[in-house]
Amino acid sequence: MAETLVSKCSSQFTKLSSFSLTSSSSNLYQRQFVTFKPRSSFAASVSSSTTILTDADSNMDAVQRRLMFEDECILVDANDAVVGHDTKYNCHLMEKIQSENLLHRAFSVFLFNSKYELLLQQRSATKVTFPLVWTNTCCSHPLYRESELIEENYLGVRNAAQRKLLDELGIPSDELPVNEFIPLGRILYKAPSDGKWGEHELDYLLFIVRDVSMAPNPDEVAEVKYVNREQLKELVMKADLGEEGLKLSPWFRIVVDNFLFKWWDHVENGSLLEACDMKTIHNL
Repeated sequence: MAETLVSKCSSQFTKLSSFSLTSSSSNLYQRQFVTFKPRSSFAASVSSSTTILTDADSNMDAVQRRLMFEDECILVDANDAVVGHDTKYNCHLMEKIQSENLLHRAFSVFLFNSKYELLLQQRSATKVTFPLVWTNTCCSHPLYRESELIEENYLGVRNAAQRKLLDELGIPSDELPVNEFIPLGRILYKAPSDGKWGEHELDYLLFIVRDVSMAPNPDEVAEVKYVNREQLKELVMKADLGEEGLKLSPWFRIVVDNFLFKWWDHVENGSLLEACDMKTIHNL
């Protein structure tokens, strides 16, 4: 059923790549950790930006620093066409975002259990952007590697989601089949985190309903909890009032304010296809 929904949603989406799913590419479903050598079509568009290092970077958490400089995000234009790649560091540096208009591809996973409760996480205190804010289940980036650049059926983004849910929350990949992630839409937004860091993302919104086991990674996640609709509304109200120091991530708040509760109806009714719109990029 999930694959049928994804396939039908795919028909609304303009393909941006020549990658195809054949028996020879079955290994692309597996998580890969080595960045591939760019094809010529990408090589000409690799970002020429230079990473800006400061003394303050030496105080960055070692795990986060490694990810900032080793991970290569996918740069896209406002229509979600791939135009190059750059380090996670540069892609989240407000100076670069503002001066070079760096826009990178991202994803946000909304995982519901069989009681239709939504899993939330509080980001770790060591996160470079938006530390200790509450957000949806998992928010990250497909990387510039072959398995996460596949456009057909959004497989690249779905592979990245499976990888990151294991990295952040310790959810085994076999509990999250990639064909069960349902892409419902895309948003484009820009949000500063502090004076130095921020986000400028074209974000894929992925929904999945699964009961899963978890072993959260403390380098990534401070706390997790499932919430029902009323509990989420209470969390939003407390964040608005500044109670208990609660803060929500800007991308999560955008989804809450514009889509989440009506999509929650579709989750419970098994009618996600009615909510799916992968043609529109909502600039919010």
